[in-house]
Amino acid sequence: MQTKTIGILLMIVGIIMMVYTGFNYVSTETVVDLGPLQVEAKKNNFVKLSPILGGILMVVGIILLFRSKKSV
Repeated sequence: MQTKTIGILLMIVGIIMMVYTGFNYVSTETVVDLGPLQVEAKKNNFVKLSPILGGILMVVGIILLFRSKKSV
């Protein structure tokens, strides 16, 4: 991959991480398993994304983008 492409991708990922600080997903867990009888519970799980890491990725993407323009 070219440096310019990597820089643009890092900038996009960094912006997304700064705007969306996390997301939820639902998992199903078996609580009781008694032969043919099963009781399941749905559990919400939250994945937290660091906005600081998103900012760092955005800055690195900008640096790579400007560095690729210098070398061309």
